[in-house]
Amino acid sequence: MLAGTKFGGTELVGLIVAVSFAAGLNVYATVATLGLLAHAGLLDLPSGLHLLSSWWVISAAGALYAVEFFADKIPAFDIFWNALHTFVRVPVAALIAYGATSQLSPEKQLLAALVGGAIALAAHGGKTAARVAVTPSPEPVSNIALSTGEDALAILLTWFATQHPIMAAAIVAAFLIVIVAVIRWVIRALKGLFRGAEDELTAASAKRLNAA
Repeated sequence: MLAGTKFGGTELVGLIVAVSFAAGLNVYATVATLGLLAHAGLLDLPSGLHLLSSWWVISAAGALYAVEFFADKIPAFDIFWNALHTFVRVPVAALIAYGATSQLSPEKQLLAALVGGAIALAAHGGKTAARVAVTPSPEPVSNIALSTGEDALAILLTWFATQHPIMAAAIVAAFLIVIVAVIRWVIRALKGLFRGAEDELTAASAKRLNAA
């Protein structure tokens, strides 16, 4: 959305949906992208989000993104890192949604915050599930490629949401369907793994009893 144009109605909903999803993938990249676009005059942020255009906020988000850029690409450590960021990505996404609806009633602001947080949690959950799936691989290339793709998606989706919020929201809806399928697959795989380990332990115990 170009400078001087206001977000309203369905466009505001689309912006919240897309930006919340992007924040669930990489909250620092999302905040920095919004701030830079607004500071450059390419984006007219809702009044409740004007703080994002501050160089202090942009610099802090950029510095934290630089840390995450490397931390998120280390196999095994990335799972811990993502688990820790459950308490960062989801609340920040909710706050962005809350600030974006500052012109609405408190009840609608709260609803927007809940929706934004829920979408960010879904994106975050899908990201974590994907990491659990690829971490057992012996090479780090999978983690690096996945993390780089997530970073790029967060930045591009944030930018795209400011230009075409409705289309961005539709893309997010498709991603959410894929995420639900991935999470279900990972859960089934983990259940199968634990079941196999339990069967092996039971067989080993039976052998020891027979030997005794």
